[in-house]
Amino acid sequence: MLAPVLLARERRIVLPRGRGLWLALAAGLALAAHFGTFIPSLSYTTVASSAALVCTQPIWAGVIGWFLGERLPGRAWAGVGVCLLGVLLMTGVDISVSGDALLGDGLAVTGGVFGGVYIVLGGFARRGLSTLDYTVICYGTCALWLLPVCVLTGTALAGFSGEDWLRIAAITVFGQLVGHSLFNLVLRSISPTMVALGGLFTVPLAAIIAAVALGETPPAAAIPAMALLIAGTALVISARARAAAAS
Repeated sequence: MLAPVLLARERRIVLPRGRGLWLALAAGLALAAHFGTFIPSLSYTTVASSAALVCTQPIWAGVIGWFLGERLPGRAWAGVGVCLLGVLLMTGVDISVSGDALLGDGLAVTGGVFGGVYIVLGGFARRGLSTLDYTVICYGTCALWLLPVCVLTGTALAGFSGEDWLRIAAITVFGQLVGHSLFNLVLRSISPTMVALGGLFTVPLAAIIAAVALGETPPAAAIPAMALLIAGTALVISARARAAAAS
């Protein structure tokens, strides 16, 4: 969908060279791993639990940044601790529900880790690539990695009902083309961790929509765990924002 837009603008598609290209390709691989773990998690655990766990992306982005030499303030490490406590509490609640719910939690956390990698790599790639160049390469790479996975696992790629195609179209337009692409647009001017802040709003919204549309409500014991996850992530974000402002 984006390649024709790029072709119309540039009259021809020329792949960028050097570091930016490799970073965009790596970000596409990370995004494929993010989707390949987060989306299946929804089949095993509640939407609210999955959304809360996958939205720990800023935590993992911060830890990755620390490994790359970024100094994390003490407040950020406190946020990491609070968030990990929330993860432990959430998984403890889901263990009491079923083994499938625990599997879903594990997939969602893994999706959050790869989401953090995707955000960090995208932040570096966007320093030298336009939004359109980056998104075409990144999304295209993601699709090329996931297509053989679908083929090898026998996952259906067609034959869905009309209602399901409408839902898939809505996810594509609102979740991918609008949501992820807006993140990519601001990655050049805003830190990856601050961009990930937007993901926190999906936790309460997803829980409300799932309750209305699916009649799905998380266990009462999971609410404190979600609060810890959001609070810990917010601590990390605010701490890194202060550190960036000070520097």
